[in-house]
Amino acid sequence: MQRIKKITAIILSVLTLSSVCVFGSSFSAGAKGTGAGLAEWALNAYNSGWSYVYGGSTPGAVDCSGLIYSYAGGERCGNPQLETATETGSVSAGIPNVHGLGLWRPGHVGVYVGNGMEVDARGDEYGVCYEAIGGYNNWTYWFKLAAVSYVTNGWESFNGNYYYYENGEYIVNTSRTIDGTTYYFDSQGRSSKTPSNTSSSSSSGSSSSGSSSSGSSSSSGSSSSSSNTPSVYKNGSSGAEVKKIQQRLADLGYYDGAVDGYFGDATEEAYKAFQKAAGLTVDGIAGDSRNTLYSENAPEAPKADTTPKTEDKPEEETTAPTEATTEPVTEAVQYQNGDENDEVTAIQQQLIKLGYFAMDATGYYGEYTVQAVANFQNQNSLDSTGIVDEKTYNALFSDNAVANPKTEVVSGEVSPAVSAAPIEMPSSTGASQFILSNEKNQNYSDTASSVAVQSVKSADKALAKSNAASTPTLVAAVQRSANVGLWFVLVAVILGAIAFVFFLRDRKLSRYSRYVARKKKRATKAELDARW
Repeated sequence: MQRIKKITAIILSVLTLSSVCVFGSSFSAGAKGTGAGLAEWALNAYNSGWSYVYGGSTPGAVDCSGLIYSYAGGERCGNPQLETATETGSVSAGIPNVHGLGLWRPGHVGVYVGNGMEVDARGDEYGVCYEAIGGYNNWTYWFKLAAVSYVTNGWESFNGNYYYYENGEYIVNTSRTIDGTTYYFDSQGRSSKTPSNTSSSSSSGSSSSGSSSSGSSSSSGSSSSSSNTPSVYKNGSSGAEVKKIQQRLADLGYYDGAVDGYFGDATEEAYKAFQKAAGLTVDGIAGDSRNTLYSENAPEAPKADTTPKTEDKPEEETTAPTEATTEPVTEAVQYQNGDENDEVTAIQQQLIKLGYFAMDATGYYGEYTVQAVANFQNQNSLDSTGIVDEKTYNALFSDNAVANPKTEVVSGEVSPAVSAAPIEMPSSTGASQFILSNEKNQNYSDTASSVAVQSVKSADKALAKSNAASTPTLVAAVQRSANVGLWFVLVAVILGAIAFVFFLRDRKLSRYSRYVARKKKRATKAELDARW
């Protein structure tokens, strides 16, 4: 009876401890910071050049969910961070004007830092990245982290500026009279003055000088107006303000590239040309000089001289036919994720030739093609967007295209060793990865190879559909199933260990009992022999 009580007590203790270990991550800790604090933390990670380390969650070495966890604690992985969120919404419907929101897509999370910009830890090759919403990542949901507190009404300091929140969002393009002082807020929500009392959370006599965007997501797509103390934009910057700079440079005749909100080499050269024409310091940095750029007196680019030069040439030379020359593609070209045509097949074949694409050309522009194009752009000093635009297309099919440096030569042929950035992906990619591995390493017949190619194509399409169809409910169900399974495994192992210990104990006791019996028997025999 005593033994049964001891065993029961041990089992209950072990079950309690195992339940805490398994399900402890399902309960978030209290708020350990603010939304603005998380946004500043993420920006500092980008500016400081933190490395991407799978499973990392300490300053300087983080993965996507570890970037959030290193500041706020709470849940360690992206799916539980979304599952335990206090509020969620669809990114396609707009993102609220709130600093430090979480961003989620299947297998990946990031941080929204306001003004249509986000920060995420993307992979070994990229580290921590900063770019506009809608760029590399196709985010599905925004969410408020349970481990972070967010301002409802009142002042909030972020990145050296002050913002005023009403009904859970900071206000933009408007003015407020607070404690007798009138404050103006630009399109990014920045206050024109430093508040004298940041604890004040009420406003009186408010007057609007523009359309108030509180409760909307216009900040993600609107252009920024220049302020008295403009921020600095340079090569590598992105966002709505960069898009505005590009458009103004294009209007003045300095820029003829895509107005995409990314400050690349072409934008830098155009801005230098403007600075030279305006008599400014030529450094390619858009700081205070933007005031001149946006002014009515901004100089236009010099017009090209189209007057034909008169030369003394024989009359027969002026009428001689000219030979046709091969010119690069000049019409608008853009191929991206989801496209499927013969041109995509040609692009994939060229990527295979250069060592960036490690599978057969299917004609479908999926995630693997996106990564291969991004790697090619990175090696060829192009904007790493994963989209084949006109510039990328011409570079890809030029004689000067730089091949993948991470390739091996096997039997006189280039065997690509694609270095793709490790991105956290859902488990549904397992089948696709298996097919790709077999396609690369096995020798199939013509029929089997055709089936494998179609399987790759189908898997890539299925992955794209799953990204749009996945919901937090499904994610939560999978997570709970994994937790329950792990709990049962733990219980089974612990019970097996306990049973083994008691088996050894009983065996030892049995052996000892037999030893005592034999000893007693020998003593009885010796006593009888002595008596007789």
